[in-house]
Amino acid sequence: MTQKIQPVKGTREFYPEQMALRNFIYEKAGEASRSFGYQEWDAPFIESIELYAAKSGEELVKKQSFTFTDRGGDFVTLRPELTPSLARMIAARQGELTFPVRWWSFGPFWRYEQPQKGRTREFFQWNVDMLGVNSPEADAELIAVGVTFLRSVGLSPAQAAVHVNNRRLMDSQFDALDIPQEKRLEVSNMVDRRSKMTPANWDAYVLDSGLSQSQLEGLKVILGDFDLWKKNDELTRLFAALEALGVSEYVKFDPNIMRGLLYYTGTVFEAFETSGSVRRAILGGGRYDNLLADVGGQPLSGVGFAMGDVVIGIVLQELGLVPEFVPSPAPVLVTVFDASLLLEAYRLAAELRRSGLRVLCYPEPVKLQKQFKFADKMKARVAVTVGPDEAANGQAAVKNLVNGEQVVVKREVAAETVKKILAVIGP
Repeated sequence: MTQKIQPVKGTREFYPEQMALRNFIYEKAGEASRSFGYQEWDAPFIESIELYAAKSGEELVKKQSFTFTDRGGDFVTLRPELTPSLARMIAARQGELTFPVRWWSFGPFWRYEQPQKGRTREFFQWNVDMLGVNSPEADAELIAVGVTFLRSVGLSPAQAAVHVNNRRLMDSQFDALDIPQEKRLEVSNMVDRRSKMTPANWDAYVLDSGLSQSQLEGLKVILGDFDLWKKNDELTRLFAALEALGVSEYVKFDPNIMRGLLYYTGTVFEAFETSGSVRRAILGGGRYDNLLADVGGQPLSGVGFAMGDVVIGIVLQELGLVPEFVPSPAPVLVTVFDASLLLEAYRLAAELRRSGLRVLCYPEPVKLQKQFKFADKMKARVAVTVGPDEAANGQAAVKNLVNGEQVVVKREVAAETVKKILAVIGP
């Protein structure tokens, strides 16, 4: 017996039900992006590994990327993220573009990670970026785009929240604790790991790293001060802008947010699903003022965020926020009365499509009962049939599959009749 070939570990198969969810996320992400005037774009799926070496960190380049040598001898990778490609493409046309640039993208990415719930090696990601403006108000707009998406998929402020911090604010606090520059990255990583450790283990971890007891205590005071943002001009302007944009109910300051340590220079933010027992990150981003210079461009301010489709898909399914799956996008079925009328059924289906309707036509002359069972499984709303009498008189039988009512109408008004029924019962 031939052994079945399994999919590659960590990849995903999109049957129609899963594809419908992916498309739902894509459509809502696109709507949120376009509502703020962002343009859709994309980059190559395969990139030179050198593009990521400068900014993305050794772990991403050496451990998480799908790298290989192509037949020409070049060392390349399936793209693990999009921001370096964005920087390169902006730098290539920096003198031609009109700034600020507002771009968004939704496409596939690959990371060689251990597959688990909420994490796969192949995923789709929504990316939104604004380049050419360096202001807290621009940062607020990016957060507002993210919140607009959260609202549009039905997540309330009780179910999802955006946590905001500022790297410059935290650096000023580290200055006050006399934490040396060479330890800032390590301390930031410690903060990032805090929620995953017990308090005692985290305290020991910090002290083992070389910080003093007084520095540890000072760090814990900072991380527990949720009014700290009021001491920072950037954050006070950010929250004022969020209020004006009508999204402040979803946003809160959180000094524990430390992300993109090699990217971000100012505002950082992360959205979490908060309705369950486990806090799960939905999206995250921040300001990356120095990125463009690393790929040959002139210095240019940027702010952006990314959201993978895996976690948000799980969240929407668990909270019952995924629209009902409809097996066929066509609400109309043209049945085939018998073999002699098969081509007439095809002609009728073509007429209905030309009128703008989406139409299934049964592809063979089987019993009508079987065709109506098929219509039920496909959740068709209307069936249209041409039998011998209808064919002889230039008519068609139009049946409302929701209430069972049927009318026989002239062929030339069949499409209008179907549209009227769909207007009442819905597509």
